[in-house]
Amino acid sequence: MQVLTTSPTTAYTGIGQALARISSVEGFRGLWKGIASVILGAGPAHALYFGTYELVKDFSGGNKEGFQFLSTSMAGASATIVADAFMNPFDVIKQRMQMEGNPYTSIAQCARSMYRSEGLRAFYVSYPITLASSVPFTAVQFATYEWAKGLLNPKDTYSPLTHAVAGGLAGATAAFLTNPLDVCKTLLQTRGCSSVPEVRAATTITQAFRVIYAREGLRGFARGVKPRIFTHMPSNALCWLSYEGFRFAIHEFDG
Repeated sequence: MQVLTTSPTTAYTGIGQALARISSVEGFRGLWKGIASVILGAGPAHALYFGTYELVKDFSGGNKEGFQFLSTSMAGASATIVADAFMNPFDVIKQRMQMEGNPYTSIAQCARSMYRSEGLRAFYVSYPITLASSVPFTAVQFATYEWAKGLLNPKDTYSPLTHAVAGGLAGATAAFLTNPLDVCKTLLQTRGCSSVPEVRAATTITQAFRVIYAREGLRGFARGVKPRIFTHMPSNALCWLSYEGFRFAIHEFDG
């Protein structure tokens, strides 16, 4: 829904219409295009993510009693910078494979084709906008999560329900606030497959903003906001639930 196109037949107006069209044109499997790339990169990226978060949070005093907004936000931003450096190529491949009419049949074929036609730069052309999107996303997410967790569970005991609710709220809030940057990121990641001359020529955050605004106005920056929220709410809830569960188990094991 975030990809700019010259064809009105490939433009989606809502989640339901997008699901119906993809299913009818490409079958049920079309809804899962690009997921292999995400699975391949997500495990190591999340390990780097939470490892960096705990390290920086402890170093900056975030484990002190009470809500440490600055320390928590700094730890979250640092975790994002490290994890996205690893994950960005996998995310670019995912976006390419999700485009309607793409010629790719595998991750390897997509990666080879991108490298031959656009060079190594294609995998990282969107990294600056990825950071510009995900650093504030993570800062908002972690700060909102710690705030909501403290509000719902002042004693800071292990509470799966609290972690899930706080995680879902944090994900939804961060997804909504950073959606304009995510739209720009998607444009830069898919520019090589676009038939729109202005899109293909865009290589920077500023150019991406200008193209989107010129073609669709402010509404263009809200593209895909609903599915983004609906994606991040459950995924963040599960992510924080798993993280807190493993953290609790490790503390119990260490005695």
